[in-house]
Amino acid sequence: MTRGRLVMLGDSCVAIQFENAIDPVVNARCVALARSLAGLAIRGVRDVVPTYNAVTIQFDPRVADRRALREEVSALAAAAAPTADGGARLMEVPVDYGGAAGPDLAAVAAFARCSEADVVRLHGATPYRVYMLGFLPGFAYMGPVDARIAMPRLETPRLRVAAGSVGIAGAQTGIYPCDAPGGWRIIGRTDLVLFDPARTEPFLLKAGDRVRFVAA
Repeated sequence: MTRGRLVMLGDSCVAIQFENAIDPVVNARCVALARSLAGLAIRGVRDVVPTYNAVTIQFDPRVADRRALREEVSALAAAAAPTADGGARLMEVPVDYGGAAGPDLAAVAAFARCSEADVVRLHGATPYRVYMLGFLPGFAYMGPVDARIAMPRLETPRLRVAAGSVGIAGAQTGIYPCDAPGGWRIIGRTDLVLFDPARTEPFLLKAGDRVRFVAA
């Protein structure tokens, strides 16, 4: 496994990049590094964000010592080891599959050459890893989706996808936290609130969590 490559992203952001792949082991290393950095409360650091294969650190250039920050990030990255999924939080998400809640379920079934019930079974067969949050506040990119139902995005995105919609886009699955345009294949909907700025912790999910979808 590579040591990671340090990249400056302007004058107030630095990223440590690992293998260019969507891989649970690589992502687990990113999550472990992000948690280590966040726990240190480094002077001048504003935010630490893990992604699929990198960790981005935003800092105040007027406060942070850039050289010291780069050295500390590099040292932690070299030592960062993936944490076992056994300690990850597992959350069950109830889903109303098909019908008005899942307008693309039939299309995914046709793509997979199986029944709609089989799509539901395959989608809920195993817990998914939350790789990262992005796109919308609280939108969790999860995977990997069973290859049989890993249907590509819509060629033309919808102008509005309802909050709580559960979608598939290739090997990824996700939940729309709010009404928004989107091109994922919508197979169901959940009543869970993914993002609420009034909560102590606004985001329901975080990188490193595991999610199991359960037919409501």
